[in-house]
Amino acid sequence: MNNLNQAANFKVAVGFHPIYEFMKLTDAAGRCVRHERFRDKVSAQPRRSQDDNMKRNLIRLSQQYVAALREHLEQEPNASLQPALGLGRQATALGLKSLELARIHEQAIAKLHTASGKDGIERRAKIFFDKANVPIQETHRASRQGDVRLGRLKEKLDQRTEDLAVSNRQLQRGVVRRKDMEVAARKIARHHKKCMEESLELQKRLRQLTHQVIAVQEDERKKISRKLQDEIAQTLLGINVRLISLKQGDRDNAKSLKNEIASTQRLVVKSARTVQRYARKLDGQQPA
Repeated sequence: MNNLNQAANFKVAVGFHPIYEFMKLTDAAGRCVRHERFRDKVSAQPRRSQDDNMKRNLIRLSQQYVAALREHLEQEPNASLQPALGLGRQATALGLKSLELARIHEQAIAKLHTASGKDGIERRAKIFFDKANVPIQETHRASRQGDVRLGRLKEKLDQRTEDLAVSNRQLQRGVVRRKDMEVAARKIARHHKKCMEESLELQKRLRQLTHQVIAVQEDERKKISRKLQDEIAQTLLGINVRLISLKQGDRDNAKSLKNEIASTQRLVVKSARTVQRYARKLDGQQPA
């Protein structure tokens, strides 16, 4: 085991560790990217800084993983796996996947030159890797559960959105119906107002016509009254003349007296008929 450690230290010293090959490839890729984005250097600086930080973190994690795995394999088979768990949490914090952690583990195995089946080292190394991979798996499990919950929430949200869309359509139809009812109510109100105005105008015209009719009837009554007065006055004057003539005439002439009396009676009858005729006119039983 000491020989293995010395060989590993020598290879680390001369730079044969696989992580350095990974660093060389990464640096070459970074140089290509920087060359392609030379014209946009200002905007690419934050990205390059993030890449540099990520590379340093990967190198540090790889070194810690090698050291922790070496120490674990040098201990008893039932040694604590808390260092592996801590390395898994660091890998999770860096956002690494199980495949990336497996690559780091393979590089560490290659560096330590662990022989297959020798003293159960391969089995213990696998246990170390499984323990280190637990936080990543838990994170993935939590992520999957979160995705499931997110999918359910999305389904609920879609259902709520659909329900809201249906409610909005119903509300819009209700708004349209209310607007139609308001338009119809305004039309009815305008029609009612127009009818009221026409009714008031008709009432006004009817009152005017009534006043005119009353005025015409009153004028007609006045005319009839004047005619009646004239007729009665003339008739009475004629009767009076006849009576005076009878009073001053010859009383012995019976025939003449009889004729005068008959003529006076006819005048009285005519006067009575005239009074009746004008009375009927006043009562409106006959046209004027």
